[in-house]
Amino acid sequence: MDKKQAKERIKELREQVEYHAKKYYDEDKPEISDFEYDMLMVELRNLEKEFPEFQSKESLTQKVGGHVKEGFQKVTHEVPLQSLQDVFSLEDVKEYVMKIEQKAEENKIEKVTYVVETKIDGLSAALEYKNGEFVRGATRGNGLVGEDVTQNLKTVKTIPMKLKDSIDITVRGEVFISKDNFEKMNQEREENEEELFANARNAAAGSLRQLNSKITEKRPLDIYIFNVQKIEGMEFNSHYEELEYLAEQGFNVNPVRIYCKNIEAIEKAIKQIGDEREKLTFGIDGAVVKVDDLKFREILGTTAKTPRWAVAYKYPPEKKETKLKDIVCQVGRTGVITPMAILEPVKVAGSTISKTTLHNEDFIKEKQLKIGDTVVIQKAGDVIPEIVEVKKDKRNGNEVEFEMPKICPVCGAPAIREEGEAAIRCTGIECPAKLFRNLVHFVSREAMNIDGLGENIIAQLLEKGLIENIANIYTLKFEDIASLKKNGQKFAQNLVDSINRSKENDLYRLITALGIRHVGTKASKLLARKYKNIDNLIQADFEDLSGINDIGPIVANSIIEFFRQEQTKDLIQRLKEAGVNIQANEEENVDNRLEGKTFVVTGSLENYTRGEVTNLIEKFGGKTASTVSKKTDYVLAGEEAGSKLTKAQNLGITIISETEFQEMVSG
Repeated sequence: MDKKQAKERIKELREQVEYHAKKYYDEDKPEISDFEYDMLMVELRNLEKEFPEFQSKESLTQKVGGHVKEGFQKVTHEVPLQSLQDVFSLEDVKEYVMKIEQKAEENKIEKVTYVVETKIDGLSAALEYKNGEFVRGATRGNGLVGEDVTQNLKTVKTIPMKLKDSIDITVRGEVFISKDNFEKMNQEREENEEELFANARNAAAGSLRQLNSKITEKRPLDIYIFNVQKIEGMEFNSHYEELEYLAEQGFNVNPVRIYCKNIEAIEKAIKQIGDEREKLTFGIDGAVVKVDDLKFREILGTTAKTPRWAVAYKYPPEKKETKLKDIVCQVGRTGVITPMAILEPVKVAGSTISKTTLHNEDFIKEKQLKIGDTVVIQKAGDVIPEIVEVKKDKRNGNEVEFEMPKICPVCGAPAIREEGEAAIRCTGIECPAKLFRNLVHFVSREAMNIDGLGENIIAQLLEKGLIENIANIYTLKFEDIASLKKNGQKFAQNLVDSINRSKENDLYRLITALGIRHVGTKASKLLARKYKNIDNLIQADFEDLSGINDIGPIVANSIIEFFRQEQTKDLIQRLKEAGVNIQANEEENVDNRLEGKTFVVTGSLENYTRGEVTNLIEKFGGKTASTVSKKTDYVLAGEEAGSKLTKAQNLGITIISETEFQEMVSG
């Protein structure tokens, strides 16, 4: 490669690693694997070494990736939180140790010992203590300046708020989410139709960097401490000694720390961690080799980006070939139909893989998968198995093309894929696969508002066979409900009363409860106001529906498709027979004082919930939006209003207090 080609390739690589570093560190949404990113960095580092005239301090080979997120206070680290130099073979580790031994010889140091630890896959953070009490916590950021996430870190149960000794100390650790908790989180997000986290590291990073600590509190964050950054009034000789002291103080110290006297012991430790990584409850992305002698560390020093006294060995992702025996479809609680690969069982990274998700129709087409193919399996982030490659050269002509079903494999209702979406969904409201989720939505506060009929009770009713569809709610017997709880007479009476009250609900609540795709409370109110009863809505045509303000063609199509289903017709008839109201309540004294006005609510309010505010605004003809834009008329700002308030101020939008809002809707 000549100089011109090298210059162009270096420029191209820098742009790529900057882009992917931003996705990884700042947005917590990586688009490529860690291994692919590492390989880009290796190529860039090698080219910069070969052509030193093109080196730059701005290259990510010379500085830590990551920036401070808007909305957080900046924290300057007294001791920089550096990243580690990566190596990818045991030969590289040997070479590194030889250089350390040579440096020790030059400085007349007789014996060098090491500590090998797991490189935890999470987000690095510094914890500061004054007189033994936790006072501040910050993310690594760019190594020099991080984000103040003190309140969020206080929600992490394994961070001690008070230490055993009254010391001034700053420690560094890795915030992470365990493998089991990560799988549970993604399962819940899939059920709630939320975007899945790419891996446990990004789930942890995104959770810690929430502007609202109440969201962080709901996430199962953990931390392992692995270094003393600074300590007042005490000195240690070795890193291993430091870690033992931190454990005594109450810190959750990295549990895998192996003391090594030579390169043979280091290689053995790296192999041991690699062999046992599947058994670890937390994800790792390598093993760290550290010089144990702290005074020798000072002699070795650091570069602008990395310490010279440590190196990170990255394990190569393990890949195995196997046969794709079949593709079957599963229906989730939200009705999403997901294709699953049935595989010839194969052991990958310590566990036997016999099936894995194929995500959606696009994934199958992109990989050009056929039933009978030989495929390559890899564990993404050492947790989730995935098909990464198809061995087309091993095809024999007997492979079979796969097509996604046009009807739900569980209930037989039409399965549709809406424009702009990757998922194919079952449209049946009485589909057994969706029943639990549909029941939970039907009885929810914004829908039929049946108090006392929570998820736990619904699960028991289904398990005992007391309900088989939504309409069965209205045929529940007192004694059946009472049997769910010890001494359940009072509970049963309250629930029966609540079910009976729900029969008198306004039509808009019933429309909301039906869970029509794209139709929320706001649209339900518009539909109830226009059509007056459920039968008129069922008979509405596309032209009429799409002409309603805020409905549009996509929602109109969704409504028409929903009411075409035999399952929907059956449910509506059952609800009528049960005495559920299908009429809109008569509106009295129509007051459209807020007509044409759009509100955005931010921060916490003293006298209203978000739902109450929305109802008031809509009652007087106004609209609410979730984001601030030039079309916003008012921003209602409560306590601890965040970035939405700042954006409104920048755009010159009228900002009102809770008192001013009360004046607008009073009288």
